[in-house]
Amino acid sequence: MNILVSACLLGVHCRYDGNGVLQEGLEQLSKKHHLIPVCPEIFGGLATPRDPAERIGECIITKKGEDVTAQYTKGAEEILQLCKFYDCHYAILKERSPSCGYGKIYDGTFSGILIEGNGVTAQLLAEHGIEVFGESKISELCSKIS
Repeated sequence: MNILVSACLLGVHCRYDGNGVLQEGLEQLSKKHHLIPVCPEIFGGLATPRDPAERIGECIITKKGEDVTAQYTKGAEEILQLCKFYDCHYAILKERSPSCGYGKIYDGTFSGILIEGNGVTAQLLAEHGIEVFGESKISELCSKIS
């Protein structure tokens, strides 16, 4: 089975701060399934590192006040196309991200406060029937597909 995964969770240094860390459980998952690494922000044309951004309603705004909604939207659309191409029914995405967060995201004040909501990519994937899991739910996905 092909499973879409945020590349930063596979140790790829593509997060806004230029970091990435191999998330526990993914190496084991890769022994039975194909993990397809993606970074919506990069697919949307943003650089690494980049200014931190948060979702405010339908907009994604950087800490410096730049509207990067178009780049996040483009990245989400590109990731959806990859999901379709690779026939992915599941995605493991970076929690709390304005792109990949699912269920909880930062509130847009850059103060670390979480609110109910989804990142742009997570929302688009879920709307198209892809089941989204955050990195803290990897074991839940493993139980489901075993």
